[in-house]
Amino acid sequence: MDTDPDKWFYDRVSRNLIQLHSIEEVLYTGQTKFQSAEIIRSGSFGKCLVLDGKIQSSEADEFIYHEALVQPSMLTHPCPERVFIAGGGEGATLREVLSHNTVKRAVMVDIDEEVVALCQKFLPNYSRGSFEDKRTELLHVDARDYLAKSGELFDIIIIDLPDPIEEGPAYLLYTQEFYQLVRDRLTEDGIITVQAGSAALTELLNFGAVNNTLKSVFPIVCPYQADVPCFGGPWGFCLASLKLNPVLLSAAEVDSRVSARSLTNLKFYDGLTHQGIFSLPKYLREELSQQTKLITDDQPLYIYQG
Repeated sequence: MDTDPDKWFYDRVSRNLIQLHSIEEVLYTGQTKFQSAEIIRSGSFGKCLVLDGKIQSSEADEFIYHEALVQPSMLTHPCPERVFIAGGGEGATLREVLSHNTVKRAVMVDIDEEVVALCQKFLPNYSRGSFEDKRTELLHVDARDYLAKSGELFDIIIIDLPDPIEEGPAYLLYTQEFYQLVRDRLTEDGIITVQAGSAALTELLNFGAVNNTLKSVFPIVCPYQADVPCFGGPWGFCLASLKLNPVLLSAAEVDSRVSARSLTNLKFYDGLTHQGIFSLPKYLREELSQQTKLITDDQPLYIYQG
């Protein structure tokens, strides 16, 4: 192995765990108003978006993360027409939302305009023209402030933000108060989906705390996981709703809805996958059920950084 540190990207998973990625090329490095941003080309995963020193997605497997984040909620809802996305600067979450022929309006709010521009320049295959879709409204404001002031109701709200770090742009969008605001902005059949951090055996604090905090606001909360190789292992997500439960959907019903909505480009998600990602192993179910951390504005959760 080449030991030159300049040829390796150190992706710090936690205080105790670092994952190394070989660097073939640094396409961009800089500092936006809100966070550090890099675009690198790694040996295994192709081009990667890195924010505040953490890989957010890679060319090779972004489809896994984005389909896992978007499709379970979109397919659980019988007819999602209005969708709100917090974050998602690459445009891939928006791409997956707009793949549904039921969608009439998609509001994407990412506070960091520079990151969105970088992704359009260096990672255009992520968005695939989604920003130009007439159904898209792209705003560069604070997502929490937008929801508080707009009063608009949505069928689906997707939280696609970096992990919460101190002084980062996202930590106040993981709190009980924010989830209460989201609940008030959902339609009767509305659903929220949150990327909830690592689901690895030794790194479950964020996943467990997000799940527990959502349970304090919503009657139905369903955690699930998907293996995202560039993140180094399984990744956690939470789906929450006032009425609809994704676990009750059969594989055949999911496949029927996929067909009805003409979702022909899926590479990760289908009915069988839907059942699999919600079938958590025993240790993970127990760990999530035992987590008591409640994330609030006054007591936010920060994932270790640096």
